[in-house]
Amino acid sequence: MIKSHSNHRSVPSSSFGLRYSLVILISSVAIPTLIPAATPHDVIAAVAKAVSFYHAKAAAHGGYVYRYSADFALREAEGIPGPDTIWIQPPGTPAVGMAMLEAYEATKDEKCLAAAVAAAHAVSRTQLASGGWDYSGHFDAKNRAAQLYRRDADGKLIERKKVPEGEGGWQVWKRHQNKNNYSTFDDDVSQAATRLLVRVDHALGGKDAEVKEAADFALNAIMATQYPAGGWSANWDTWPSAPPPVKMYPIKPGSYPSDWPRTWPKDFTGCYVLNDNTHATLMATLLLAWQLRGDAKYLDAAKRGGDFLITAQMPDPQPAWAQQYDAEMHPSWSRAFEPSAICRRESQSAMWALLKLAAATGDQRYLAPLPRAIAYLRKSFLPNGQIARYYELRTNKPLYFERGEGGKGFVLTYSDKKASSSYGWKWDSELDVIEGFRQKIERGETVVFPRVEKERWSSPPTEADIATILKEQGPDGSWAATDEERGWMRDASGKKTKPAGGVIYSLDFVQNVKALSTWLKSKK
Repeated sequence: MIKSHSNHRSVPSSSFGLRYSLVILISSVAIPTLIPAATPHDVIAAVAKAVSFYHAKAAAHGGYVYRYSADFALREAEGIPGPDTIWIQPPGTPAVGMAMLEAYEATKDEKCLAAAVAAAHAVSRTQLASGGWDYSGHFDAKNRAAQLYRRDADGKLIERKKVPEGEGGWQVWKRHQNKNNYSTFDDDVSQAATRLLVRVDHALGGKDAEVKEAADFALNAIMATQYPAGGWSANWDTWPSAPPPVKMYPIKPGSYPSDWPRTWPKDFTGCYVLNDNTHATLMATLLLAWQLRGDAKYLDAAKRGGDFLITAQMPDPQPAWAQQYDAEMHPSWSRAFEPSAICRRESQSAMWALLKLAAATGDQRYLAPLPRAIAYLRKSFLPNGQIARYYELRTNKPLYFERGEGGKGFVLTYSDKKASSSYGWKWDSELDVIEGFRQKIERGETVVFPRVEKERWSSPPTEADIATILKEQGPDGSWAATDEERGWMRDASGKKTKPAGGVIYSLDFVQNVKALSTWLKSKK
C-alpha cells in the first residue's frame, strides 16, 4: 500500500545539476566589491602554488581522498580511509588528477603534468583484473593482497595463473562471487579513472607504457561489458571473455510491466542502469577516447549507447526514461528507495547524452527522442516549478519515500510531507536549456556544452569569480573551509570534530583549479 498525505510541502532540491547564471534585481543601490582584477601572471602563480601544495601535502602514493584537516592529520572519504588508501570515486583521485592536467594545459608548467601523471599511476596501480575500479584503492600490503589488482604498488604487471573470466551478463555478475575483483560504473568510478588515463596518455603522446596499457585495458572492459542492446550494468566482477549473450538479453523497446511491487523486493533484478548518470558518463568516456585517439571502435560503442537510449525511451503516456531496466526492458527496483518508475533526473541525463552524441557525430537521429520527452516532462512540473525524481508508472503521480516505523526502512508514498532527507526527491528543470541545444544542433550550429557536474563556479568563470578564488586562497596555496557547515570532519574514531585551521576539500581544489585554468585558456 502506498501511503498518501495532504498538505504537501516543498523539499529542497539536490545541489547537483546544471549551474545557470541568475539575474538578481536589487532594490537598494549596489556597492561594488573592491577586489582587484586578476592578471594572467597572478592566476598562473596561484595555479602553480595550488597544485604544488596539494601534490606535496595531500597525496598518498599519488592519490587523494575527499577531505583533510588543515594539518593533514585527518583524512576522510566515505568513511575513514587508512593512510595508504586513496579514493577513486569523484571527487577523489581521478578528479584531482584531471584538474592538475588542465592546469598543465593552461600553464605548461611541467610540475603540474608530473602531479597529474602521479595521479594516473595511482589509478593504474589500483586497476582490478576485471578491468575497472572499486570505490577506493589500497597501497598497504595487507589490503593489496586481498584485491586482484593488475599491478603491484610500483606499477609492474602481476603475473597470475588464473583470474575470474567467462561469459558476461548480469546472470553472472549479480552473484558477486569475486568480491576481490569488484569493478563498478556507479557514481562515475571506473569512467572517471578511465578518462584520466586516456587524457594523461594523450598528453604524454603514448610514451608512458603503464598509463597507455591501463587505459587500453579499461576501455576494452567498457566495451566488453556492454550488452547487445547498448546498455551497461552498474558493476561486474568477472572479466567478460565473451559478451553478454543476446539470447538472454534480447534487444527490446522500453515497456511497462503488467504490475510492479510497491514494496522493495530486496533484490536488484535490473541489468541496464542509468542511475546517477552511469550510462551518460560511459558514453562520454567513449567519445573522449574516440576524439583523442581517433579509433572508430570507441565511437561505435558510444553510438550503441545512444541506440540503447533511443530503444529504452518509454512509450506513451510517459515517453521518458527509467532509472534502471530488467532484461525485458521493464523499469525495475534498485535500492530500497529507488522504485520501478519514470525518473526525471536520469531522463534529463539521457537527453544530454543524446545531444552530445548528435553534436559529435552529426547524426540527427539521436535528437529524435527529445521532442516527445520534453513535451511530456513539461506537463509534469510540480507546483514549485521543479520536477520530482520519480513518477509512478502510467498514473504519473510523484513518488517519495519516508522512513518506516522506528526510523527503519523506507515506505513508498505519494506525499513529500515526511520525505526522507537523505535523497534528492526534487530536481530543477533543465528542459529549456536542453531544447535550446537541440534546436542549435538541428540547425547545424557549433555548440559548447555547459558542465553538468556539480560546480561552484559557472563555466566559463567570470572575472569576479577568479578574483574571489584568488582572494580566498591561503598563502600556502590551499582553500580551507572554516565555516560552521563545512569546517567539520570526523576523526579516526568517527567522532565529529572541528580541526584547527579548517578542512581542505578535494572538491574545492578541483573546482578552483579548473576555473583558474579555464580562465587562463580563455585569455589565450
